[in-house]
Amino acid sequence: MSSTENFEELTTIRDVIRYAVSQFNEHKLFFGHGSDNAWDEAVYLTLFALNLPLDELDVYIDAHILKKERKRCLDLIHERVKKRVPLAYLTGEAWLQGYRFIVDKHVIVPRSPISELLGQQLSPWVINPDARLNILDMCTGSANLAILAAINFPHAHVDAVDVSEKALKVAKQNVELYQFAHQVSLYQSDLFTDLPEKQYDIIICNPPYVNETSMQALPEEYQNEPKMALTGGEDGMDLIRKILHDAPRYLRDEALLSWKLVMNMKTS
Repeated sequence: MSSTENFEELTTIRDVIRYAVSQFNEHKLFFGHGSDNAWDEAVYLTLFALNLPLDELDVYIDAHILKKERKRCLDLIHERVKKRVPLAYLTGEAWLQGYRFIVDKHVIVPRSPISELLGQQLSPWVINPDARLNILDMCTGSANLAILAAINFPHAHVDAVDVSEKALKVAKQNVELYQFAHQVSLYQSDLFTDLPEKQYDIIICNPPYVNETSMQALPEEYQNEPKMALTGGEDGMDLIRKILHDAPRYLRDEALLSWKLVMNMKTS
């Protein structure tokens, strides 16, 4: 990124993407917040900066770009390399299961595998996804799982809980984005502490579970996410123990705690 570099040689979208990949590889960036490799992240960054559809690269890849468009792309590329934050924090958005969510540095970037189960309507555990279910999303962050739950269970009511006031401000933006104020309610609470007594059919939760040793070894991109949303104490189980202790009071008979299902899926 020397000041002597002649960026005017980057004339097409293909040129910009190639340059981005080279920069990402040279600086050994870590991927895992929406993409798992330099190419996919470079493509998304470039199409985002140019306000182009994310699924139409082939149509535009050899199109020439304007000087101001090149600058927008380069600014994002260089900021990603310099700051080593997840790209989602630079673009202000993240995608999960084909849905766009607003994000900022106060929430982790959406990536929970619970989203895949929600996309399958928690089959085979939920027999009737059209029932009037009560769903709780604990540790909601940006409310991405709460919103996916509302989408996939259209007659359910979803309560989304987080201890962070700043995270809930992001969650509120996403609830408004999808016009789900009638279906998704937000609560500020330290787990169940300030949550009204209520019986739920489903509790979903992506809790902080990274132990202290692993936290120290995380790539810089993850270190730039809110620590409270990642760290689970010395053994990673601090919040999980509390959730499993208190959750039965809030579960109907034969209800579902989907965090447990995800953990079983990972270890099976």
